[in-house]
Amino acid sequence: MKALSISCEFFPPRNEKGMLTLNSVRQKLQVLQPEYYSVTFGAGGSTQEKTFETVVQIQNESKTDAAPHLSCIGSTHDNVLKLLEDYQKHGVRRIVALRGDQPSGWAGPIGEFSYANELVEFIRAKTGSHFHIEVAAYPEFHPESRNAKEDIKYFKQKVEAGANSAITQYFYNADAYFRLLDSCAAQGIEIPIIPGIMPISNYEQLIRFSNTCGAEVPRWLQWRLRDFEDDIDGLQAFGIDVMTDLCGRLLAGGAPGLHFYTLNQSKLTLTITKRLGLY
Repeated sequence: MKALSISCEFFPPRNEKGMLTLNSVRQKLQVLQPEYYSVTFGAGGSTQEKTFETVVQIQNESKTDAAPHLSCIGSTHDNVLKLLEDYQKHGVRRIVALRGDQPSGWAGPIGEFSYANELVEFIRAKTGSHFHIEVAAYPEFHPESRNAKEDIKYFKQKVEAGANSAITQYFYNADAYFRLLDSCAAQGIEIPIIPGIMPISNYEQLIRFSNTCGAEVPRWLQWRLRDFEDDIDGLQAFGIDVMTDLCGRLLAGGAPGLHFYTLNQSKLTLTITKRLGLY
């Protein structure tokens, strides 16, 4: 039986205190024996230096591979190539290649890459098979897609450009993930598609994130979460129940692993995976 792929995502800390916190979180998550830790790349490349520093530290200090995010927005061929060369020098062998988001009020050029498939193709052309390339997939469709057919077409372009596997946007409806797999199979797409999991820690934060990225929080779930407006412990306990059930359904249905959006915290991810018997 093939082992499940467990991975965790961090954002780059802003200061030394944040890095110390992240190091503690990472050490706690090591019990999961994750396949890799990914590190986000801010809108428009706004955290590029911090992302690089965080990735290199993880790569040097951890037994787990680090996987930096690279995005198209605001990027040039030259600066992406420089980053790829620097990551290679530090032993990094995984990349999460994304189109990326424009920062609020962004007025700069989109860059020399318009879409993620162009970035994937560039990485392959310049580095061959050195990097395992992850791309994004959308069970509830990319917010800018005009229809489901177009969404799958663009995803297939990333696969054909050289992507090895995909991580999904987070979601709370298991059927959306399984329908995505069916649509991909119908198009001959065979790469592993790992569900992205966002533990529920804060109602307002979840709704804000979801409004920004187009993820759907089902009405029943929103209403139940509102019941815990003044009870953060109760909300998180309920959220753990919801996410454990969701993850259990995904794994039972054949999902090849789970990718946790940790928000640089360990408690909820560890509790969910403990209940699932993953460690």
